[in-house]
Amino acid sequence: MPRSKVPILRIDDSRCKNSYSCVRVCPVNAIEVRPHKEHPTIVPERCVGCGLCYVSCSPRAIEFRDSKDEVKKLLASGKKVAALIEPSIASEFDDITDYRKLVAMIRKLGFSYVHEVSFGVDLVAAKYADLFSKSEGKYYVTANCPAIVKIIEKYHPEMIPNLAPLVSPMIATAMVVREIYGEDVPVVQIGPCIDAKDEALMYRSGKLIEGVLTFIELRQLFEEFKIQERLVKMSDFDPPFGNWGALYPVPAGIIQAGGLKRDMISSRVITASGKEDILEAINDFDKFTDTIKHHFNLFFCHGCLLGPGMEQHTEKFRRRALVSRYTEKRIAALDLKQWQEDMEKWLQLDFSRTFTPDDQRIPEPPEESVNEVLKIIGKATQSEELDCGACGYKSCRDFASTVAKGLAVPEMCHTFNLRNKQEYIETLRQTNRKLAETKKALKESEEIALREKEMAQSASDMLNNMLDKLPTGVVIVDNNLKILHSNRSFINIIGEDARAISEIIPGLSGADIKTLIPFSVYNMFTYVMKEDEPVVSKDIHFEERMLNISIFPIKKNRICGAVIRDLYSPEVQGEEVINRVSEVIEKNLEMVQKIGFLLGEGASETEQMLNSIIESYRRRSNAKNNG
Repeated sequence: MPRSKVPILRIDDSRCKNSYSCVRVCPVNAIEVRPHKEHPTIVPERCVGCGLCYVSCSPRAIEFRDSKDEVKKLLASGKKVAALIEPSIASEFDDITDYRKLVAMIRKLGFSYVHEVSFGVDLVAAKYADLFSKSEGKYYVTANCPAIVKIIEKYHPEMIPNLAPLVSPMIATAMVVREIYGEDVPVVQIGPCIDAKDEALMYRSGKLIEGVLTFIELRQLFEEFKIQERLVKMSDFDPPFGNWGALYPVPAGIIQAGGLKRDMISSRVITASGKEDILEAINDFDKFTDTIKHHFNLFFCHGCLLGPGMEQHTEKFRRRALVSRYTEKRIAALDLKQWQEDMEKWLQLDFSRTFTPDDQRIPEPPEESVNEVLKIIGKATQSEELDCGACGYKSCRDFASTVAKGLAVPEMCHTFNLRNKQEYIETLRQTNRKLAETKKALKESEEIALREKEMAQSASDMLNNMLDKLPTGVVIVDNNLKILHSNRSFINIIGEDARAISEIIPGLSGADIKTLIPFSVYNMFTYVMKEDEPVVSKDIHFEERMLNISIFPIKKNRICGAVIRDLYSPEVQGEEVINRVSEVIEKNLEMVQKIGFLLGEGASETEQMLNSIIESYRRRSNAKNNG
């Protein structure tokens, strides 16, 4: 069978919200959910085209193969094109006042001929009546619904001999239309079934029916070409006309069309429709045919009243009533004699068909794998297996088996997700509590740091003010002999250049001390910085003054400081004055020690340097006193 390169159904990842509703409704596990894939994926080989996933997907992330373009090409080819319309129009187009208006709208699209499939239903129903009457103990499953055929071919291939070897009404009608108009007239099917698009490809290499439109696509074409009921006149179908085949949208309609008994005692046919019933029916037919002893008439949807290719999929009983009234109207106008002549003529066609096994069953996983999945989802013991069905599977074990096959993920289990969610919420609560505690601690730390900063700034301002009042010059430099800090006395001792610079750069911060002091003093700074040894109480001449300089390392090879006295200043004249100055300097050096803590890179290192300055000064003072 030729297969389209475009899958019958696909998922648009850009729209998918990962609700997994499609996975839950798929009757054959044809939609896989892999851990490494962001979204579910439809496996074309396993798909049976039932369209349940399309109907269940609220974000409209699932799309079916679009046939509008190929049909528009046929209509624009210049050839006469025939349309085959399913009798489900009564259920779908209840917004159109008369079916003849709908036929006229279809002709307006460019179709030369419009035929109702109900005549094909009558033909196939008659064939079924004949087949069942001659079955002689063999029981069949009807092959009208393409999704049912695929389910058996792919998942119950051993039942293929029990598939009724008859074409569907769509194919039977197309065969008649081809006989009437010849092979040069393309045929387009219009109906409620998505999978009819694949079914059409099975006959004459896709040339018996060259296009298949759903009712959804037909409405889209009406809108595209602005075709409305009020703009067209009435037009009827082209003959041959159908009889009770108009009841085909109702699951048992084809049985009534074939004149078969339908009561529970004498009827030899059981009709089932809808996912749950047909899966159970196929399973029971496969296992208990000898007990049941009935033919099965199966439709995957709840009849073609609610096919996936329709706009609405609800109000089943209202739509059933619409089909009944439509059938009554059609039969009332039917020329029964002409119908019988048409039936006799076209029943001569060969409506037989064959089927091809396409086994897509996946071997059952080892019991160990299933048990491991059950353990993961919290169903390690039988008492924990809820079988709630929220995942879309019959039981927890059935779901675990699917996960073990690689077609689903544990997150599809409602109770597993709920437990994980609760654990996640509790983790978030604990994390939030810790974050709140951390935030509180950080706030307290910030407040303490702010207070300490304010205190340090206040102390620094106070000490700087006091340092500036000292008569002794103090200067601290880095390893590049750039001034880190100096007081007002140092600036005054150095002279006019220093005072001019300090007007621009307070404290001479960043100034090169080499440009401010004699080269001999500069060499002393270099020596102290390089050798990490102090130079204590050196007297030097500087601009008609005598300076007493002591230079001490603060941080090895990186920072050093100096204390400079002007020996000609009044404060150092006389022994008594010297003693007073010693007391002042000793006290002020303690103050300098605190300033060094604030201005230097390390409190302990600055304190060590200043302590060494104080200690050296004390030794010098004591030596003079002892001398």
